[in-house]
Amino acid sequence: MDGEINRAGLPHPLAASGEIQEAPSPENENENKKPPPRRTQADKWAMNYQAAKQFFEREGHLRVPRKHIERIVLGEDQEERELRLGAWTSNQRSRAATLSPERVEQLSAIGMRWS
Repeated sequence: MDGEINRAGLPHPLAASGEIQEAPSPENENENKKPPPRRTQADKWAMNYQAAKQFFEREGHLRVPRKHIERIVLGEDQEERELRLGAWTSNQRSRAATLSPERVEQLSAIGMRWS
């Protein structure tokens, strides 16, 4: 700290007294934080299916408007997510030929219209 120079090239007035403390570096702060694990495609499909099931149980059908957003609560930490359910159901319909039989069966069971 002794002899610390400020932007003007002059000694900092608090440097000699020891009152200046170094700020923690952002690199050190980020070392302890781990990014959340990435969700797999299967995880994303399962979340959207959960939202579709919730919509079906509440509305009694799966004719979801294209722009509809469904809120669901995930896991033990009660994380709330907003999912674009209308777009997802429309995409599932258009991809029906490539969906696995299990997924087609799951969606059919909750009232999915395929045409």
